Parts: sequence; C-alpha cells; structure tokens
Amino acid sequence: MVYEGRVFRPPSEGRSLIIQATIGCSHNRCKFCTMYREKKFRVRSSGEIIEELRGLKDYYNHYKRIFLADGDAMGMETSELLKILAFIEEHIPQINRVGIYAHGKNLLGKSSGELKKLREAGLGIVYLGLESGSDTVLNEMNKGISVAECVEGALMAKEAGMKISVMLISGLGGRKNMREHAVESARAVNRIKPNYLSLLTLMLDDSAEIMEDIETGKFELLTPEEIMGETRMFLQETNLYKTIFRSNHASNYLAMEGILGRDREKLLRDLEEAMEGEEYKEEFFRGL
Repeated sequence: MVYEGRVFRPPSEGRSLIIQATIGCSHNRCKFCTMYREKKFRVRSSGEIIEELRGLKDYYNHYKRIFLADGDAMGMETSELLKILAFIEEHIPQINRVGIYAHGKNLLGKSSGELKKLREAGLGIVYLGLESGSDTVLNEMNKGISVAECVEGALMAKEAGMKISVMLISGLGGRKNMREHAVESARAVNRIKPNYLSLLTLMLDDSAEIMEDIETGKFELLTPEEIMGETRMFLQETNLYKTIFRSNHASNYLAMEGILGRDREKLLRDLEEAMEGEEYKEEFFRGL
C-alpha cells in the first residue's frame, strides 16, 4: 500500500483502514486550506483500489471500519464506488462501516437512487465540510458552493439512509463576520439535523492564500476569547435533537462534547466557566 501525500481523516476514523479513492481535492481552492495543495487531483479506478485491498488481506482482521479518502471521494462515479463496496462486503465482511469525505456538489451530482444504492451497498457515513452556514463567508473563502447546495446535498444523503457528520470551522468569518458566521451556521445545521457535528477552529499554514488578507488587515483573526464568544452564539442558536456534538479536534482551544439539544445548557455552562477562568489550550499545543 502506497499512500500519496499527507493523510487527513476525521478524528473518528483514527482506527479505520484508510484507502485513497481520489488523490487530493477536486476543488482545492479554498483560501484557508492547504491540505491537498501538493497533490494533483485524480480519481483512482476501482480496479486499482480493489487490488490494493487484496494486497492488504493479512491485515483485514485489524479493522472494523474503512474510510475512503482524499478530500471528496464521493466524486467518483457511482458504478466505481459500488464495485469497491461490493468487494468489501464479499471479502472483508467484518467491516461494519464505510465512511467517505464529500463535497456538497458531489452529493448533488448523485441522484437519490444512486445514493440509496450506495447506502444499500454499505456506505454508512458521509463527512461534509460545510465550514460555515454563511454564504458571505463561503464566498470570501472561495469554497465554491452555496449553503443551500450543501444543505440540499446533506438532506439527500440523509434521505438515502446515510449518517451525516457536518464540520464547521470556528473563526472562519474573522472579526467582521463573526456573528453572521455563528448564527447562520446554527441555522444551517438546524436544517440538516446531522447525526454528528464537529467544531474545528481555524488554524492556518503559512502558505494559505488567506495569509495575504491577514497581512493587509482585510481579514482579522479572532482571539481565543472571541472564539469562545462565537461558539457561545452558535450553541445558543442551535435547535437540534440527538445530534452528537464534538469540539475535540487538535485545533480547538477548548474540548467539549455532548448531545444537542439534551446537553446544550451544560455545554454553555462549561463554556462560560472556561471563559471566566481563561482555561484555553495554549497555542503551542494546537495542531492541524
């Protein structure tokens, strides 16, 4: 098995067998992201992936889950994904979940029937990088998609029976759009009602395109205190039921977890206590 470039995967897929279905990201133009900049995007064939899986036969018993990377593996043709899923079902029956990263436009590129076939074939969870529920923020970050498109794609996958994990990035709106980012992100996830909701915090590589905006003052980074305030606004606006919430990514200043809405008030209290005591992770210990 040869993995091209750096490995990026959701925290919950840390013990999964990670297979590159695509190399890099088809969009790869977000101003804040450098994850796949060193890779030239291409889609691997199902035959190539299946041969790689065959070569890992001696390791099958070590895994219960498989994660299909890179940035938007849902962009593969449905027929190709179905071949991979069929091989997994037949030859690695102990796998109880296959997960995948998806760009919203790639979800919209599938019909409802295609998504249902993928779910029936074993694709259990979709990780959607919504990043923000504000079109203003998405446009400024060159995300290449609207909030409405992301929401529609997520709802289609949910209707097909897949679990949805939505990722948001605290601080992505900067100081200018802090409130809009918080409030509109809550409104977006209220519409999706995802099974899982992950809150990351903006953390930049020096080569990120947005660094130029920071240097010129066009984009102002939030302080840890402002990040906490933005998180409070976001949580206050959520109206969710049985959504598992996590802010335990290495980039976060404060680790929290709970179920929204059951634990919303407790999460807000924990947040207030951290703000009062200035109990934030030191910058040195944050990571991508």
